Amino acid sequence: MAHLPSSAAIFSPSVARAAASAAKDWSYVDTWLQRKFPGRGPPPFERNPDTLRILLALASANEAADEERALIARLEAETLAQLRAHERSQEHGTQHATKDPPAIITLQSTREAILTSLETSLTRDGQTALTTMATLALQTGTPLPTPSALGSELISLSTQAATLEQATSRIETLAAYLTREAEATAQLAHQLGPPSPSDHHHHDPYLEGEEEEEEDPNDTNTAAAAAHSNNRPRKTGFHPPPDLSLQNLSTQRRIKHLQTARLPELRDKVRHEEEAYLALLAEKQSLDAAVRAFAGLPPDTEQARAQLEALRAELRRMVVRRDEVFEGLVERESPRKGGGSSNSGGRRR
Repeated sequence: MAHLPSSAAIFSPSVARAAASAAKDWSYVDTWLQRKFPGRGPPPFERNPDTLRILLALASANEAADEERALIARLEAETLAQLRAHERSQEHGTQHATKDPPAIITLQSTREAILTSLETSLTRDGQTALTTMATLALQTGTPLPTPSALGSELISLSTQAATLEQATSRIETLAAYLTREAEATAQLAHQLGPPSPSDHHHHDPYLEGEEEEEEDPNDTNTAAAAAHSNNRPRKTGFHPPPDLSLQNLSTQRRIKHLQTARLPELRDKVRHEEEAYLALLAEKQSLDAAVRAFAGLPPDTEQARAQLEALRAELRRMVVRRDEVFEGLVERESPRKGGGSSNSGGRRR
């Protein structure tokens, strides 16, 4: 009917019904808009079927929400009235308690009943999630737990835990470094300190004989010098060990003893070990050559034997083929050799 003029469209019953329905819907939408937004309405260019459909859906959803809120408000008002009636009955005394209706319940019992019914209607996953949220809220101290708030709290706790772990690791590393430095400082202080009396008595097995020969118990000058050195005040600071020269001499004698006695023995030992190593290396090479002969065979013994028999049969066929070819060559060349010999005999005659 879009091709007909507006005056002709009025006389069509279907168009008239559609126009009446649209006018009724627009009237309902205009009334709802005036109630929600007084003095405002959709502009004329927005009055089309798409806008009407969207506004009708919005108005229906809004009215459903209004009805739900009104129902909740009425329920709360009734509960509050019952609670006030119960409080008044308690104020009047026990003599008026029998006049109260038996269906009156307190707000606490109502809340517990609602929460119990909600909890029992949850699925197993829902109960697990609710228990987890409650436990997490108690542990984090969140008064009004929501998934977003608990997630933010978990992220914050994870960040704090990572920061504390890094700080602990750094402190442990620093403590270990300080311990090593303290030990090194103590060792250096011990080395730089004055020598102890025990350091003056260092015995060397290489020098005991010479010291015994050089010492003279009847030498009064030596005893007096030793007593004078003991009575002198000790100097502070770094002091080399008094037996440093004896230690150097002992070390030199040990080196000389090793060069004269131990080095030939060590050379012989190294030569024997090298010969044993070369023998083992030669044996390894021979074993490798023996193993390479079996390369390509399957690990199973029966399969290896079958493959070996197949190779032997192939070898026998090749040998037979070779013999046949050789015999064919011999047979082909034999007459030619006979003819040549007869011709040569005729020439001789």
